[in-house]
Amino acid sequence: MKKLRPSGGYRKAASFQTATLIYDATYWFCEKFIDSRSRTLDQMIQAARSGRQNIAEGSRAAATSSQTELRLVNVARSSLEELLLDYEDYLRHRHLRQWASSSAEASAVREVPQRFKRDRSAQSNQSDLTELTDLTDQERWVLYAFWLEHESAEVRANAIICLIHQANYLLDRQIASLEAAFVEEGGYSEQLAAARLAERERKRNETSRHPTPAGAIPSCPQCGSPMVLRTARADKNEGQQFWGCTGYPECRGVIKV
Repeated sequence: MKKLRPSGGYRKAASFQTATLIYDATYWFCEKFIDSRSRTLDQMIQAARSGRQNIAEGSRAAATSSQTELRLVNVARSSLEELLLDYEDYLRHRHLRQWASSSAEASAVREVPQRFKRDRSAQSNQSDLTELTDLTDQERWVLYAFWLEHESAEVRANAIICLIHQANYLLDRQIASLEAAFVEEGGYSEQLAAARLAERERKRNETSRHPTPAGAIPSCPQCGSPMVLRTARADKNEGQQFWGCTGYPECRGVIKV
């Protein structure tokens, strides 16, 4: 049965993959540089995890609730914003330099996807133009390992900040797209109602094209329930027979005899 709305597929989403990098990098950063007794350690890891998990949960919820999907993606965005502040605080409290967005270091991290594409397109084997989103988590990590495994906390924190900005940019676009789709297409309940009306119309048209054979009990063109032969008792049709739905009064489907 075809779903009204697609769901899942989050593992191929750039936002989820970037959030996975952030979560893994944060785990190792905290293990190496944050005191295990500090509440900050748990807060940072949980914020990173929330960013990743809510993208996945929102994607799965998309099949039945666009509002839930939108809410969870917003939660992911908020969690990553919280994590961003934690990294900025870490650098500031230790008098470490935070890279400017226009710095060569920040640009080098941001340009990893573009460099990956250029390197792949320059390969002699043009049939193996793997996309960045096709890589495994481990293969994607290798592309950023220079920064994310660096001995300097300053380098690691700044690189993760760059990744958070990238993830937030992707999530902002995703949120805007979800909002626009909700306004244009409606939520799941509205789409379900439209699908039901379309199915009723299809059954009604099918019934009109294929009249019920003599002696056969037809199905209701609106709900599909068996029908019963009835006689009109009022109005201009008084005394005339018709097929009425057995689901009456909830369903008022009729077929003329």
